[in-house]
Amino acid sequence: MPKADVVTWNDLPSQTDGGTERREFLGAGASLKHLVIKAGATAPRHSHAHEQFVIVMSGRVLLTCEAGPVDLRPGMVIRFDPDAWHGADFIEDTVLIEVNLPSAG
Repeated sequence: MPKADVVTWNDLPSQTDGGTERREFLGAGASLKHLVIKAGATAPRHSHAHEQFVIVMSGRVLLTCEAGPVDLRPGMVIRFDPDAWHGADFIEDTVLIEVNLPSAG
């Protein structure tokens, strides 16, 4: 029988790594992540085997990707194809939502 899950981000367990706090909400085939990242943090160039959307809730991120540099600010969304490389420098304290979807096929 189909069901619905309702959560509050702060009720989910957090993982802290350096200047980043992560909370993850897993679905049947996709996941959402809530990330709080301190100014000055960096994400080195990397890629994922899955499609990814990143929604900027607050803060500022200078993103480097195959499409070139992007100055991400609140209200902006970026989508990455599977295996598309990207890296980031966090200019301000930033809150992001990641939507991670499995590869089709």
